[in-house]
Amino acid sequence: MKRNKDLSVVILAAGKGTRMKSEKAKVLHEVFGKPMVHHVIEAVQALTPRRVIAILGHQQERVRAALDGYEVEIVIQQEQLGTGHAVQMTRAAIPENDGLVMIVCGDSPLISPQSLQKMYKNHCRAHADLTLMTTILDDPTGYGRVVTSGDMIAAIVEEKEADEAQKKIQEINAGIYLADRQFLFEALETVTPENTQGEFYLTDIVEYGVSRGRNVQKTINAVPMEVLGVNSRVELEAAHRRMQQQRNIVLMQQGVTLHNSDTIRVSISAEIGLDTVVHNNVDITGDCTIGSCCTLESGVSLHNCSIGENVHIGANSVLENCTVASESVVPPLTYKREG
Repeated sequence: MKRNKDLSVVILAAGKGTRMKSEKAKVLHEVFGKPMVHHVIEAVQALTPRRVIAILGHQQERVRAALDGYEVEIVIQQEQLGTGHAVQMTRAAIPENDGLVMIVCGDSPLISPQSLQKMYKNHCRAHADLTLMTTILDDPTGYGRVVTSGDMIAAIVEEKEADEAQKKIQEINAGIYLADRQFLFEALETVTPENTQGEFYLTDIVEYGVSRGRNVQKTINAVPMEVLGVNSRVELEAAHRRMQQQRNIVLMQQGVTLHNSDTIRVSISAEIGLDTVVHNNVDITGDCTIGSCCTLESGVSLHNCSIGENVHIGANSVLENCTVASESVVPPLTYKREG
């Protein structure tokens, strides 16, 4: 794969995520079968960056272990002093001759490669110093507001710092940045923790660029759910549901019939043949292969199974690590586990 020699990507994965009410680091919580940070890494890899850097802090050893198998460099933020401080930690890891740095949150598992590619192209086309991804929310409570002056970005104001007028702004900071490397670290040198949280806000680099007449752009993401971070169990479930819906739509477009698809879970690695019918409350996990013209009745659970063609599996059957020959009929309530 040809690398984009002009681009480094930084993934913010150091936070604890107190609203998750969990002993586990936030980015390790699973969405659609794998830690949410894995989805982020896979999305940015579509840009073929020269390097991907993950900033770790809370439970750094567990997060590091979870990243095994991915081509990711690790930078440690020993003290969680804010997003600006976290990015400052990467300075030595990104050579001065690198052109661009993209910054993405590790708790945004729904971000699509297409949105990141659009942002990258817009940034290069505009010859920008800094591009910020934004989105529009009906209820922007809790998010940093994008303050504009005419058509230009003036500043990003965090919720805790916003006045009443600013809190009414519906355009919010999506937390994804693309910056010229020299501009980024020049701007970060000016960031101070003079705010109610006593943290170094990455958002302050926007105001720095605007105040010095630099070329600060924005890319609006029309799908808010793509960019909203997962901060609670409720949002975790919403992200999982969204991914499963997208997966099921693809399956139906490929010729699989799903009855009551909201109740059906199919792993990303499973393969299902043409004209197979899957009834409600079916769970297909792991590396399953299901042939064409099969019927899976309500309540079936399959894990790591190889199912031939024209197979009928009765209701509430549970099969694990099984091979089922073509033309077979599996009676209802069958429980079979091999290996």
